[in-house]
Amino acid sequence: MARLGSVVRAADELNVTHGAVSQQLKVLEDLLGLSLFLRQGKRLSVTEDGRVYAMRVRMALADIAIATGDVLALPRDDELILAVLPSFGAHWLVRRLPRFMAAYPGYRVVLRAGLEMVDFQLERVDAAIRMGPGGWEGASQKHLFVDELVAVAAPHFNGGRLPSTPAAFMAGPLIASVESWSPWLAAAGLGSELPRCPVYSDSNLIVEALRQGLGASVTRRSLVHDLIAQGQLVQLFELSAPYANPYWLVWPLRTQIKPKLQIFSDWLQDEVSAYQASLTNSASRPANPATLAVFPDDEGGALAGAG
Repeated sequence: MARLGSVVRAADELNVTHGAVSQQLKVLEDLLGLSLFLRQGKRLSVTEDGRVYAMRVRMALADIAIATGDVLALPRDDELILAVLPSFGAHWLVRRLPRFMAAYPGYRVVLRAGLEMVDFQLERVDAAIRMGPGGWEGASQKHLFVDELVAVAAPHFNGGRLPSTPAAFMAGPLIASVESWSPWLAAAGLGSELPRCPVYSDSNLIVEALRQGLGASVTRRSLVHDLIAQGQLVQLFELSAPYANPYWLVWPLRTQIKPKLQIFSDWLQDEVSAYQASLTNSASRPANPATLAVFPDDEGGALAGAG
């Protein structure tokens, strides 16, 4: 009534009689001990007390609507909502998800891609795949694997004349990322300064530019391994270096893991194991290997036996 200014209009909107509305208004005013409206014939004008009360009620109803939406948005038992990094989701997880859906057709998988850290207290997700040092508060976490940095290019890059040494690689053209190449450069015995070249903040842009043969780059193996196996990209040298931040499966801290998340966790670990085993496959080896040793693993074998 504060919005409509009329008992009759309020009754019509509520689909009740105007007498019922008037009676409930009187009950409310008696309960509060306040006059919420001034009556001027059939017209009502809200008092200051009524205006404040109506505003607070609207705010409360809005909170109830938000809470109801949040509850309705909670993942169902047959739904698995995962927050993933866009690059990892696009170039590693999405290619493998059909195997999960084939093995567990009763589950509906929803991927939410984004760079922001998931707040399990606010966001309605079952789990997230994160990259970082681990040790996040308020979350359970499972180590997946340590990635590594490799130099890659398309087979047709530079007219098919691929660089045969790291020094030739550094002569460009290169495509740089905001992620540091320092471990790879140190392993190659090169300086830390890169030549002037495009810098992309999104790994997906780097992968696409590589596929188009626009340059060579150093990037995470997990993003290019399948493309190397398919012949779309080439690992230029056997040289590699551990990436600083491992991958983790992270979920809200609870005393007991949900069955659907346990199923996904077990499946994901199997996929990680298969992926790591495939790293020794000939498809992962460079097409023009330089006479350089593989950079030693400073994680005590974590590259070959993560998780």
